Amino acid sequence: MPQAPTSANIFIEKQLDDRIVRLERSLNADALSLNGPLLVGVDDILRMAVEARVAKPPKRDKLAMVVTTTGGYIEVVQRIVATLRKHYRLVDFIVPNYAYSAGTVLVMSGDAIHMDYYSRLGPIDPQVETRSGRMVSALGYLARYEELIKKAQRDELTTAEMQILVQRFDQGDLYQYEQSKRLSIDLLKDWLVRYKFKNWNRTRTRKLPVTQKMKESRAAAIAKQLSDPEKWHVHGYGISMDMLDRDLNVMIDDFGQHPRLTQAVRNYHDLLTDYMAKLQTTGVVHFGGLYRPYM
Repeated sequence: MPQAPTSANIFIEKQLDDRIVRLERSLNADALSLNGPLLVGVDDILRMAVEARVAKPPKRDKLAMVVTTTGGYIEVVQRIVATLRKHYRLVDFIVPNYAYSAGTVLVMSGDAIHMDYYSRLGPIDPQVETRSGRMVSALGYLARYEELIKKAQRDELTTAEMQILVQRFDQGDLYQYEQSKRLSIDLLKDWLVRYKFKNWNRTRTRKLPVTQKMKESRAAAIAKQLSDPEKWHVHGYGISMDMLDRDLNVMIDDFGQHPRLTQAVRNYHDLLTDYMAKLQTTGVVHFGGLYRPYM
């Protein structure tokens, strides 16, 4: 269970406030941190945090959001992005460690994405809740169903597989999971074109003019690759900065090239993760003056 606040906790939270302010100065942006799964209710907490932050002058035009997450619900991501874009003209994401699954979709909504050699994103595989309350991978569930259906069409199902197909795959669940998959893909394509690609005017190598159709085509190709379970095999596959650039043509800002920014990011992130471990919390929203655990 989370521990009650102590004088030591108050001191550490003051240190976190100081470190996130240093990060703000390094990026000339308001800074906000989310560390934990993207569950229902996190969007409400983040909305309150953002509204509290913008009420504290001076309010900047840009927000830098430090994200560490295993993922969660795509609907939560949709509301978080709506909140950020309501209050800020520019939104950058910083990934000091990892942002998997729906967290990758969140990060792809940024005007810029800051990573270093250690950072990882992942396949866009939304998490969905089964009727028993268990969180599962939507893409994994759908892929297994499609595999069994193809075997049934070839008359190759074993008796055990037939029982699995009949007993464990509910049509209502399948519809929900398919809709979550489609929403993830549609949001990723929309946000890439609207934000990440908005200043992409010339191709990188041939310097040709970039059209709206080219932006949409690139976004669709990225979404297709990131939502392909055959390409990545596992839900938590870590996609590095170099892979994003080389294989998916997503340009990433390498904060590792800037020593002062690297120090500011790591000093903040390391203290936050140590403090969360000390208090046995697995989810936190934080900006200067507000530290809100949610798990």
